Amino acid sequence: MARNFTILAFIIALITACTYTMKVRDGRTAVDVKQYAVAVDLLQKEYDKAKSRVEQGRIAFLLGESYKRLNKSDQSIRWYRIAYDNQYGVDALKEFAYALKRAERYEEAMRAFKDLGIEIGSPYEYRREISACQIAQGWKDLPPEYEIEVLSFNTGNADYSPVIYKDNKLVITSDRSASTGDEIYNWTGNAYSDLFLVDLNSNSVTGFDNNLNTDNNEGAAAFTKDFSEAYFTRCFSKDKYEDAYCKLMISEGAGNTWSAPRPLPFIEDGVNYVHPSISADGNTLYFSSDHPDGWGGYDLYFVEREGDGDWGLPQLLGRSINTPGDEKFPFIDGDTLYFASDSHTGMGGLDIFRTYQLGNGSWAPAYNLKAPINSGRDDFGYVIDYNAPKPEGVLQVGYFTSTREDGIGGDDIYRFTKVVPPEPPVVEVPEEIEYKLILEGFVLEKIYNNPTDPNSKVLGRKPLPGSEVAIQFDKKKETVTVGEDGMFRLELKENTDYNFLASKENYLKNDAFFSTIGIGRDPNNPVQTFELEIVLDKIFLDKEITLENIYYDFDKWDIRADAEPTLNELARNLKLNPDIRIQLGSHTDCRGATRYNEDLSQKRAQSAVDYLIASGIDPVRLVARGYGESQPEVDCICARCTEDEHQANRRTTFKIIE
Repeated sequence: MARNFTILAFIIALITACTYTMKVRDGRTAVDVKQYAVAVDLLQKEYDKAKSRVEQGRIAFLLGESYKRLNKSDQSIRWYRIAYDNQYGVDALKEFAYALKRAERYEEAMRAFKDLGIEIGSPYEYRREISACQIAQGWKDLPPEYEIEVLSFNTGNADYSPVIYKDNKLVITSDRSASTGDEIYNWTGNAYSDLFLVDLNSNSVTGFDNNLNTDNNEGAAAFTKDFSEAYFTRCFSKDKYEDAYCKLMISEGAGNTWSAPRPLPFIEDGVNYVHPSISADGNTLYFSSDHPDGWGGYDLYFVEREGDGDWGLPQLLGRSINTPGDEKFPFIDGDTLYFASDSHTGMGGLDIFRTYQLGNGSWAPAYNLKAPINSGRDDFGYVIDYNAPKPEGVLQVGYFTSTREDGIGGDDIYRFTKVVPPEPPVVEVPEEIEYKLILEGFVLEKIYNNPTDPNSKVLGRKPLPGSEVAIQFDKKKETVTVGEDGMFRLELKENTDYNFLASKENYLKNDAFFSTIGIGRDPNNPVQTFELEIVLDKIFLDKEITLENIYYDFDKWDIRADAEPTLNELARNLKLNPDIRIQLGSHTDCRGATRYNEDLSQKRAQSAVDYLIASGIDPVRLVARGYGESQPEVDCICARCTEDEHQANRRTTFKIIE
């Protein structure tokens, strides 16, 4: 994408810096290493030379992906359509539908989502997207509450995340050519991003501070009210920092100089921390993170400064705000929080939402700011400027970022003015408001490309009728059976934790959790409805299922830290399903002596079993089996196998044997 810190949330920092500057010679490799600006030229030439429709479809899909990352909507739509017409399959149709939605071609998008549901055999899967398109079209037709204009200091590159600075200035993030360092970031074809200072009086733009800007990616800044502290994100390159993730940095200011930044103390290794926003009193910091303890994707957190001045431990904001998708770019304004999300009902990509504190740590339901603040593209980085002059009839002035195509190019910063709205019609309000919290739960199963192969591609989910759901709360327990639509409906109590356990014969049980703690009463939304999905895995007896992300160091068999989450999830499933026995299998590639590979794979399988035993699983339920190189996933001549084929053959599996 055109910006470094938005949809893919700093994924640049997870890959070695040379990935973006290495010389590539084919389009597939350029896409794999995220050199999208390079990929489009290579792929176009390869498409023109392709000798079959299947090959054209594969290349066209990669062109659609590249143009999507480069924020070129029309081109991505065109190439996804070509890919689908050339037999690429449902992935092309899916991306085509989402691209139409981002382009605000909502009627066409609804038809594409409907076709997609029919093609995978589950209208359920995309019902929310169809509904969101209908809602977005309605929002576009409403009288606007805002007037917007794109600002002239934007460039054809990415300019985003404005924050108010002193003396009528802004600090923005940009990858314009004046950024620090000489290397080109081949994702975008632009420089790496830095912080820049914009003088709103003259529209001049200069680098912010040499202590903060480096040849890493910096961006998304926040300042305390007295400008004594600066918080910002820095994404480290692996060859320059041991833990190559994005971190929140702090720097102290004195006049116009800033100290050497350092990471905040609560940051954990292996987690991305981005997009800081500091409260007016300087004691509460809001940010976004992909921490595994969150609700999914990127979530919003806050952390408070303790009496000794140190920061405490971050706390996750509640379900009124966070979703299984991405929540990013918070801006705290008194008791009101603005943020961007791609999973609350929106108009396309990231939309800007508003919520406010209701007391007792609870927050109001997220409110979409609608058009023209939001669009089908990514809209984020909203900030209010209380120092700006306000003409008569203007309530508020501020700035936000958008990738919409009527801008100057890439991400652009827009100025907004919130105007006095027309008088709303008089509505009689009942004397007593009835508040309700409703949960709509769905029990689903996966749709496999090959229904008999659990390792085949998952196309979507569909309802699993006849499933039972045990619900536990407040020391009470009840059981419901879902209907043909796989749905159960429950009226929730306030400030209560709910645990769910779904089951059906010939499927593995699965659990879920939902809490109404922190969900406050909002007179504007007295009835709040939430969704919960529980997916049950079909039992494929005596069929190996590959466990993802389990890797071993060369000639070793100990469990690495990056394999633990997968094994922890397997242990959780075994505890939920105490009646099954499994075999843990380990396979090697063809390199090395046969006897050596058999011995190594047996040790690796036993290490996985030992890890599960240490996690509380009865040893009687576990069998370790090393297969060596005898059962390759990809049958290739050893000397000619690609590294990807070797990797596919080096795998850890499990299968249910009883």
